[in-house]
Amino acid sequence: MTSPSPHPVTSDTPSTGTADPGRLQRWLPIVVPILGVVLLVAGWGRDLNGIVVALIAVVLAAVVLAAVHHAEVLAHAVGEPFGSLILAVSVTIIEVSLIITLVTAGGEGSETLARDTVFAAIMITLNGIVGISLLLGAFKHGPVKFNAEGTGGALATVVALATLCLVLPTFTSAQGPVFSPPQLIFVAIASVVLYGMFVAAQTVGYREMFVPVATEGEKRRAADAHEGGSTPSRREALFSLALLLVSLVAVVGLAKLESPSIEAGVAAVGFPPSFVGVVIALLVLLPEGIAAVRSARQNKMQTSFNLALGSAMASIGLTIPAMAVASFFIAGPLALGLGSTQIVLLVLTLLVSILTLVPGRATRLQGGVHLVIFAAFIFLSISP
Repeated sequence: MTSPSPHPVTSDTPSTGTADPGRLQRWLPIVVPILGVVLLVAGWGRDLNGIVVALIAVVLAAVVLAAVHHAEVLAHAVGEPFGSLILAVSVTIIEVSLIITLVTAGGEGSETLARDTVFAAIMITLNGIVGISLLLGAFKHGPVKFNAEGTGGALATVVALATLCLVLPTFTSAQGPVFSPPQLIFVAIASVVLYGMFVAAQTVGYREMFVPVATEGEKRRAADAHEGGSTPSRREALFSLALLLVSLVAVVGLAKLESPSIEAGVAAVGFPPSFVGVVIALLVLLPEGIAAVRSARQNKMQTSFNLALGSAMASIGLTIPAMAVASFFIAGPLALGLGSTQIVLLVLTLLVSILTLVPGRATRLQGGVHLVIFAAFIFLSISP
């Protein structure tokens, strides 16, 4: 027998006209992505004034939150590591589309935009997202635990991809930081192979290495929640997948509408053109960053690392092959080689990441170290 509602509504009870917060929470993740696409279509190809640019920025932030919501629904429905993988791949595919769109539009620094965006994505994920997740997770739960085998394998793949795609071009050509056509084809194939090998290991061969480390009490609570029917149904998961893709398209499309204002703002404050890549990477990776921080606060550090490392890996392993193919149809060189300052920051990031991940346990100290490196990256991007 079900108990009656504590606040029954009768014909004698006047309506107050106030919105139901629960209903708003259910409808906003559905309405906001659609609103973002409508605004994208309405503003595409038009000159936007300051008020419209501000409105787009507000809607963009709301769509990011909607994307995080649908990613969490998917993660709950399919379990780890599939949830993190879906978000990482979805974001990166849209990121590639945005980079190609901006490169074909030309402009100052377009030949290095792919390199700047990919490098920024690595620094944001491995230092910004990892640092904030570790700091907040350790503050709330004490020293955090994760599966060192899974994160170590992911980091090894990131190290190989970053070195092959972003460091080698600086030293293999006398024409500057540009691969020769045969070299570019080889690196593109190697990137796809490495990424494919990791996805196979993460989802089939060694899936248990990429699930959150849980105590017995947490395992029992998860089992009870599963038996209680709290896992989203197949229909709900597919609906969230569709809305996640719509949200990501809206995020990148609205970011593209904002890009002239971003470029003008970067030039107005005297920042170098390469900083545009940093801003684009920050916008595109915002959904994953929020999802990773939420997981860390729930003591699911493995999920946070899956998101961070998976995003870094997908940004290199999918973006570089796509740009390699696009380079045969786009005029101008594709400069992928990092400069000396960027190489130093990359090496420092990878070394610190190894020391953080090898023990399978981390504290606030490691989070603080990663955030200091991230601050150095932002500062040197502004003042190279």
